[in-house]
This record gives sequence, structure tokens and C-alpha cells, in this order.
Amino acid sequence: MKRRDFLKISITGSTGLFILSHPIKSWSAQPDAVIVKGGEPADLLNTALQNYGGIQRFISRGDVVVIKPNIGWDRAPEFAANTNPVLVSELIKVCLNAGAAKVKIFDRTCNTPQRCYQNSQIEAVAKKSGAEIEHVRDFKFKKIALPSGKILKEWLVYQDYLEADKIINVPIAKHHSLSQVTLGLKNLMGVMGGNRGEIHNSFRQKLIDIDAHILPTLTIIDAYRILMRNGPSGGNLNDVQMAKTLIVSSCLVTADFLGLELFNLDLNKVGYIQEAVERGLNKYDLSKLNVKRITIG
Repeated sequence: MKRRDFLKISITGSTGLFILSHPIKSWSAQPDAVIVKGGEPADLLNTALQNYGGIQRFISRGDVVVIKPNIGWDRAPEFAANTNPVLVSELIKVCLNAGAAKVKIFDRTCNTPQRCYQNSQIEAVAKKSGAEIEHVRDFKFKKIALPSGKILKEWLVYQDYLEADKIINVPIAKHHSLSQVTLGLKNLMGVMGGNRGEIHNSFRQKLIDIDAHILPTLTIIDAYRILMRNGPSGGNLNDVQMAKTLIVSSCLVTADFLGLELFNLDLNKVGYIQEAVERGLNKYDLSKLNVKRITIG
């Protein structure tokens, strides 16, 4: 069953049910995650996917695919506040070459959308690479039920995200003043509507209340450049570290857990990721992960 057909059944009315269980089961021959270091963004991506069974594991011919990068800030790529545009461009091409009928890109930005889309360079590369990119429109947020939520029982989520056949979450790894780090779980705030400031109270519980119901198909963490301090917006090149790293996993929580290595952080230091693990959102035993690590370049 395609993801959007599932939604026709599971979303009813303005507060309908939307529960997305783990979308892709790991092939026994494949690792739980792949980490690649030492290359340029396109090389990192293609090497990671080749060692993870290929994009065809996740994208089928005719799929409508949403790629969700971080486009939240009015910053040029070198400041590491947004997802690397070269990575986004290559991922669009990979999905289209795999037979995707359409690739959509959007983000609910923190700064002025026009400036974020332009200065991140993601708008230009998305259009050139064949994707549809649009600014988020308020009327396209749909209220979904959160039956497993501890605090939140419903929230607004972007319609195009809900209706896509496949979702590829592509956060940039960076410091965050509130949550320690921004990785994949945090990046999904860009598809959430309503008053997002409300989520920051009891943050670890509320974020996971929503995320548990909108898990992506695949997570690709962009750590080509890492914002090590003064995140999430940055603005000082002295805070940026060249790590030339990329992490891929079909399990969002596994990807985020591995991303903590980049910041020398333990799981118990990042409450929202710990919350996700406590609720069992990880597909794999984090103490026994089968991770394929590759260095190129």
C-alpha cells in the first residue's frame, strides 16, 4: 500500500487518525546505518546509498517523494545553518533517476521565507535539478490525531508531507541552544504548523508526541559542515567545523543517535532523543547497532 493510500484510510475529518509505524524493514543483508567520511557531498551520498542497498530499497517508480531539508535560516551554505544545497541537488537527481514521479521540497522557515530559500541556495538547485519547491502555505496544514501523545493529542502537519508516498528527512547536524543539537527528529518541526513556540514547553515530550506519528522513510544527516556553537542560526564561520561526513539510516532515531558522535554527546544529554528511545521509536537495539563505516577521498 502506498503511503498516500494509507492516509486516505487513516485520516478522517479535521482530527483524524494518522499513525505511521516503522515504514521500512531492514533487509537482513544490509547494515542498520551507514556513515561515510572524507568526501564531497555528492560522493558522500552516493557512497552511502550504494552501501545501503541502493535508493531503490526506498523509492519506487511513480512515487511522490518529499525531501525535507533544513531551510529555516537566512544564511549562506558556509555558515552551516541549513542543509547543504549540493547534497539536496544530488538527492533530487538520485530520486528522479530511480523513477520518482515528482520530488517536492519545502520548509516552514524561522526567518523570512524568500530570503531563506534564496540565500541557502536550495531553491535554485532544487529547480535546476527538477524538483518542485514552494513556500509553506498556512491553509495546507491539516490537523492530525496523536493517539500515543503524552501531552499533545492533536497537531497541525503539512498536507504535502502527509500525502507523499515517501519521505526523506535531510537535516544538517548543528548545535542548538535549547535542545543541545538539531538532527532528524528536530528537523521535522519544519512540517509542523500552529504555534511552534508552544512545543518548546515540555519540549522532549511534545516533540516526540508529534514525531512518533510522522516518521520518515529515510533519514540522511548532512554533516559536511557542522555548526558546533551558537546554533541553530549561527552566523560566525569560526563556529563551523568541516567534518565531511554523512549518516544514512531508515531509522530516524538510529540516525540521530549516531549523529551525537559528531558532538561527543551521550544519549542522556539530549532529552528529546532519549525520549524517542524510551518510547521505543528506534527500530534497532542501539547497543548492538550494525553500522558500516567508510572513509573515502
